[in-house]
Amino acid sequence: MMIEIKKSIKPIKYENAISLMEKRLDEIHSKKSNELIWILEHEDVYTAGTSYKENELLDKSIKLIKTNRGGKITHHGPGQLVFYFVIDLNKRGKNIRKLISSVENTIIYALKEFEINVFADRKNVGIWHKSEKINNVKIKKVAAIGIKVKKWIAYHGFALNISNNLNSYTKIIPCGIKDKEITNLIKIKKQKYNNISEILIKKFLKEIKN
Repeated sequence: MMIEIKKSIKPIKYENAISLMEKRLDEIHSKKSNELIWILEHEDVYTAGTSYKENELLDKSIKLIKTNRGGKITHHGPGQLVFYFVIDLNKRGKNIRKLISSVENTIIYALKEFEINVFADRKNVGIWHKSEKINNVKIKKVAAIGIKVKKWIAYHGFALNISNNLNSYTKIIPCGIKDKEITNLIKIKKQKYNNISEILIKKFLKEIKN
């Protein structure tokens, strides 16, 4: 079956996105629908994955949405590209590790086209950027990855920070990591990223075919 590619112009409410993906998952399982790639932005929202801890929420007034994806607490909002998918691993060797590598490679190779070098870290899941100045090396997270697998169908995906408000992360311990910061592409390199979603889709489709 073909993979449907969906792009939303207006910000999507987080709960609505999850509901749509879970419906699509059931339809894929019963062979009634195609797999899905969905590019969107969310309205401002804090979400918690299955391994989060209460002390990672620094501002207790935040409304936190608990979700079934892997990972800890993160923030979604305008200026962040969210790349969701609903992909059938039954026909891809039921290999979750390979899917995660495919997601990592998608982001790494896409950002190379913008002359930005980033890397994956097995200990701290996500995509990281290293900035080196004289006697000062800083490693900051630029993309978060969270995946859930049900009936051997994988969904959720990754969030890539492009021009989002980084102050939103001061209210949480993002992804449970205390000793590293969060950044975005505009901070790393001020340039236009207009066609980044098309590049990410192209790289991801190539990765999951291998």
